[in-house]
Amino acid sequence: MGGKTVTRADLAEAVYRKIGLSRTESAQIVEMVLQELSDAIVRGETVKLSSFATFQVREKNERIGRNPKTGEEVPISPRRVMTFKASNVLKNHILRAHQNRKKKSSSSS
Repeated sequence: MGGKTVTRADLAEAVYRKIGLSRTESAQIVEMVLQELSDAIVRGETVKLSSFATFQVREKNERIGRNPKTGEEVPISPRRVMTFKASNVLKNHILRAHQNRKKKSSSSS
């Protein structure tokens, strides 16, 4: 795999190029959107971005786990975790891109 990591700066640059706002305004918009998403998730709200994904907070109960090194049983405390579920649109987009990449690499061989 080993692809490029997309950063906040990359997102702000994309907004700048596609919408034509200043670089500062583009960075502020990216920050505002990410902050709103984060705040909603922290409040325990489900965030659904159509054609992209759903972010949800789940409550996990206390349970007994095992230290893989020693085999010792240890309690795992209750906690809240965030889940990410990709939409079918995103999953299909990824699948198509993967298939196209495979076709290109096999045809250049």
